[in-house]
Amino acid sequence: MFICENLWFQNSLKMLEVRNISVNYAARTIVEDISFSLARGQIIVLLGANGAGKTTVLKSLNGSLPVAKGEITLDGDDVKSYSRREIARKIAVVAQENETKFPVSVLEFVLSGRFAHGAAFGWETENDRRIALDCLRLCDLREYETRLMNELSGGERQRVVLARALATEAQILLLDEPTANLDLAHQSLMFRLVRERCETCNTAAIVITHDLNLAAEFADRIILLGGGKIIAKGAPKEVLTEENLAKVFNVRVLLDENPFSKKIRVTTIY
Repeated sequence: MFICENLWFQNSLKMLEVRNISVNYAARTIVEDISFSLARGQIIVLLGANGAGKTTVLKSLNGSLPVAKGEITLDGDDVKSYSRREIARKIAVVAQENETKFPVSVLEFVLSGRFAHGAAFGWETENDRRIALDCLRLCDLREYETRLMNELSGGERQRVVLARALATEAQILLLDEPTANLDLAHQSLMFRLVRERCETCNTAAIVITHDLNLAAEFADRIILLGGGKIIAKGAPKEVLTEENLAKVFNVRVLLDENPFSKKIRVTTIY
């Protein structure tokens, strides 16, 4: 269970608003006219084929990529008005590829997530250490704090990166294929942790995944991208239709109900 100490940000319902943004690489438009809003307690999943623009959208949300058109507001203010430290306190990122193969201990890596709260390396408080150790426990890494990052498997490193993101106590989590290197048990664990964080601490998350059934189980809303544009957005049952999935992924699917969760279930027809 999460202990939510950092509640100073709970002042408004909408956390993030994206209004008609376009993002370019050189002269090429990668995403075009994207609009959506993220509310507290909500999980949005971005779906789409490779090259659809999912990671580009995610990177634009914390200012890592500038937008050519449109506006992104965070708690009512343009994201461009925030300093990098201020953004880091509000938005934590679990990237698809992380430079984590270096000889620093797992605990030191997770503690680096406390930097935005003023913790300089080697000068962390007891509270910083308590939060870091608690996040390691939540991510099933209880005995890993002294292990070196370059000695871990890809899945273990991915869980450490999530623990670091949780340790930031940021109000928004941006996760780019966070379950890519994980086994089934830890895929479920990661999504359950994100869901619990959102519900318990009144925070929110945007997740990229290629797993349609994980998206159906855990998303409040799905945004389906194709060719850099929004093809559909809404509740999983509204977005995950035979027509939409054929249009984006060029596959035939069977749709039914998961008998346990009662959520929509997607089976590819080969």
